[in-house]
Amino acid sequence: MNTAKLKDFLDSKVDEYNQPFFINDDPVSIPHLFSKKQDIEIAGFFAATFAWGTRKSIINSCKRLFELMGNTPYEFIMHKNDSTVKLNSFTKFTHRTFNSSDLFTFLDFLHYHYAVKKEQSLETAFAMHMNNEDQDTENALNGFYSYFFNSNIGFEKRTMKHVAAPFKKSACKRLNMFLRWMVRSDKKGVDFGIWKNILPSQLICPLDVHVARVARHFRLLSEKQTNWNAAVELTESLKNFDPQDPVKYDFALFALGAMEKHG
Repeated sequence: MNTAKLKDFLDSKVDEYNQPFFINDDPVSIPHLFSKKQDIEIAGFFAATFAWGTRKSIINSCKRLFELMGNTPYEFIMHKNDSTVKLNSFTKFTHRTFNSSDLFTFLDFLHYHYAVKKEQSLETAFAMHMNNEDQDTENALNGFYSYFFNSNIGFEKRTMKHVAAPFKKSACKRLNMFLRWMVRSDKKGVDFGIWKNILPSQLICPLDVHVARVARHFRLLSEKQTNWNAAVELTESLKNFDPQDPVKYDFALFALGAMEKHG
């Protein structure tokens, strides 16, 4: 398939799957339960963090967590340290290898960011590490990792595996997906587009085994490993189709790989 035909094919798949129906059975449905910006950010962050395993189990774990927060995640985070807040119910929470110890570290970080630092958006946790000349989000993700595990919160070493970073050679699939949700904006209603200091053109395509298989099938990816370099290579290939919004093709590649079993 030549480049023009491949672009047309992938564009058609983006149009097919970048639709409201996609939301219901996908982890992106979790932040769509909320309307307040900070609630959307927190819900999206946990939904992306839990995004391994079946989509049903991811959604169920998220709903269980936010029920514990009274379905007001931002308000819960802001008042987490109040004596009236009961945290005992969180001690038995797990999602696969993510346990209550990990959860308390994530809650502590979010409280530090929103309540102690008094940041109005989670976007600053990423964007403050970027430079004007950055072509992608590598600095944002590496900086976020350092900011997350800063000296102001305590954490167990095991929790570090739940936050990816390019310097660890990770493809950062889940964080890249979270950034896509927050940054991309179109009229289809799946992604939110509520962050404005990171550009869609700077995003890196979320890369998992399904996307990688389809990308290699279409010769958009030559890297053998599913790592950060591979995610960057794939994104650069996708920029040939749309340099301003390359990660919209995540809809096409994911659907072809995970739903249509292509490649």
